[in-house]
Amino acid sequence: MKIAFLEDDAAFAANIIEWLEQAGHSVSWFRSGRECIRALSDERYDLCLFDWILPDISGPDVMANLKLKGTLPPVLFLTGRDAEEDVVQVIQAGADDYMVKPPSRSVLIARIHAVARRCSAQLRPEPVQDFGPVQVDFGNRKFELDGQPVKLTEKETELALYFFGRVGMLLPRGHLIQVVWGSSPDIDTRTVDVHVSHLRGKLKLVPENGWRLTSVYRQGYRLERVE
Repeated sequence: MKIAFLEDDAAFAANIIEWLEQAGHSVSWFRSGRECIRALSDERYDLCLFDWILPDISGPDVMANLKLKGTLPPVLFLTGRDAEEDVVQVIQAGADDYMVKPPSRSVLIARIHAVARRCSAQLRPEPVQDFGPVQVDFGNRKFELDGQPVKLTEKETELALYFFGRVGMLLPRGHLIQVVWGSSPDIDTRTVDVHVSHLRGKLKLVPENGWRLTSVYRQGYRLERVE
C-alpha cells in the first residue's frame, strides 16, 4: 500500500517508516499538516497514518480538510493522546482506527491491514440528505435549493459541507480556517465572514426556510434548525 504518514517527531517517524517498508508498503512522510494536505490533494494514497499534535494544523483538522475535498483515504491515528474522549472525537469525525504511542510493531501492521480490508469491503457512495428546502449531495459535493441546483465556489462548497455535517455545533472561526482553508488561525477572519454571508444568501439559510446561520460574538458560527 501507499501510505501517507503525518508525524513531526523525526526519530519516531524513522522507526515507523522502517517497519512499514519492511512490511512491503511505500511511505511518504510529512512533518506538517499543510504539507500533507497539499500532497494528498495532488496524489492518491491508500491509507493515512496521522499523529494528532503537529506544529501547524492538528491531525483531526487535516482529516476534516481532506474529507471536505473528497481526497481522504482510510485513516488510522497513531498518537500520544489516550483520553477516551479523544478517541471518540476522531472516530466520530471519520477516522477508521486509533492507536496510542508507543505501538507494537506487529499490532500496528495488523491494524493497518485490517483497516485497509474493512474499508475496501465497505466502499459505498456518500449519502444525499434533505435539510428542508436544501438538499446536500455529500459525495458529489452538490447542493439544491427547492429542487434547483445552487452554484457555489470551491471554498463555499467545503464550508457548507462542514456546516451541514455539524448542524447545531458552534464552530470557531479559527477552526473553520484551519479545516476549510488549511491555514493557521492568524489569517484574516473576515475571509470566513464573507463566505458565510454568501452561503446564507445562496442557500437561503434564514428562519423562513427553517434554518439560521448565526454569528456567535467573538466565538464563531452555528448552523441551527428553526422550529
